[in-house]
Amino acid sequence: MRRNLQNGERLRPVDLARGHGLSTQAIRNYEEAGILPAAGRSPHGYRTYTPLHAGALRAFLALVPGHGHRTATSIMRAVNEGAADEAFHLIDESHAQLHDDRRTLQAVESALRDLEPTTASGAGAGSDAAAPPGPGGTFIGPLAGKLGIRPATLRKWEGAGLVSPGRDPLTGYRVYDEADVRDARLAHQLRRGGYLLEQIAPLIAQVRAAGGLEPLEAALGDWRGRLSARGRAMLTGAAELEAYLHQRDAASAAGVGPVLD
Repeated sequence: MRRNLQNGERLRPVDLARGHGLSTQAIRNYEEAGILPAAGRSPHGYRTYTPLHAGALRAFLALVPGHGHRTATSIMRAVNEGAADEAFHLIDESHAQLHDDRRTLQAVESALRDLEPTTASGAGAGSDAAAPPGPGGTFIGPLAGKLGIRPATLRKWEGAGLVSPGRDPLTGYRVYDEADVRDARLAHQLRRGGYLLEQIAPLIAQVRAAGGLEPLEAALGDWRGRLSARGRAMLTGAAELEAYLHQRDAASAAGVGPVLD
């Protein structure tokens, strides 16, 4: 049997919708999804809401920018079902994800700072190094030697999509051009930072899509701004959720909810 939380004043769906630029259908959808507590009914069968429902709506809309629609929905549903600990767990997971995203950004920025201007020269031993490459390129042995890793490691990175060397048309040996050397050095810095190959691959893809490191730096600035905005949005969402929890506690203490339909 469904329950309704009441605290006096009656509001229509349009009263909730109007202040947030929403439709009355959206309000009904939010109720069905458990984002809002179940509405009461007038003697004529129309939905009626209370300031508590308005508080739930404010909390949900404030949670979405920081946590996303799906997680915000789950948080509100847990609160309205009386499972506050589950809601707090979901919030903790979002903060942990934000922390991981910040660490990834910091690792990429650190890797970019540590990268020196790439050169095509280098010494080292290993397969695919029997003949000099063309201008601007290097073979696997010299590159591995310059990075202080084994040629087999570069082959493993190639299999994971971190580098994509071409082939010398005469010898068939791998040839790493300047972009490949850049990707290998970035991958090396991130591996030293403890990142897994599957975590590095998307970052290398971003470097390639940006067309190099300089365009990527602008993208990293945007990324940093988005993370900051997300963190601040989480603070706003937390404040509205706390206000809603306080409303629920006050309504319960006053004996006005929950009550049966």
